[in-house]
Amino acid sequence: MSELTDDFEYERRFFCREFPAEYDDGDTPTLIVQSYYVHADNYALRIRLASHTLHVDMTSDVDPLAVLEQYRERFTEAYVTVKGPSVGGTRYEVEREIDTRIAAELVKRGGEVIIKNRYSVWIAEDGWSIDVFGGANAPLIVAEAERSGPVTNLTIPKFCITEITDQARFNNDGLAARPFSMWASDFEAELAQNGPRFQPYFGKNRIV
Repeated sequence: MSELTDDFEYERRFFCREFPAEYDDGDTPTLIVQSYYVHADNYALRIRLASHTLHVDMTSDVDPLAVLEQYRERFTEAYVTVKGPSVGGTRYEVEREIDTRIAAELVKRGGEVIIKNRYSVWIAEDGWSIDVFGGANAPLIVAEAERSGPVTNLTIPKFCITEITDQARFNNDGLAARPFSMWASDFEAELAQNGPRFQPYFGKNRIV
């Protein structure tokens, strides 16, 4: 019998069209280049490199591998991560830090690569991550609130257009398999037809 594990992440995610200036404290965002070696049926195996001192504008013509090759000495953190399916804002995740040199070589040799800037902000009682994507996923912006337990009774800022917590296509592994640029117009048409939606089973949503 498998032992019980606490290796789960609890988060809610939202589609955004902008990163408001009032949440930018001027600090350099975390630059992330990551490769998905497995991304099927919401299971994923990921290699991630991160830099806290390098700023790259996230445009559609950014090449993640070119950025990694040019600035590889500026990436000071690397991790290998295993993820399971996401259900109701809960997802199995186990992560281990690895050598940045090995991580860079792995990313260069395989998988589907994603690049993004991650901003960390404090909104009401929660810490949020705001991801601004580049390359084939530009101009996508995703805001995420994560806690050590289920994310209930959340204060949601107005720049969050609609909730995408249970939309696997917006998971980073989903974006690796099928980048946002391939279906952005279809999503915008869906949003125009159905309007914004926020999940009702996470307690009371407070829009500010």
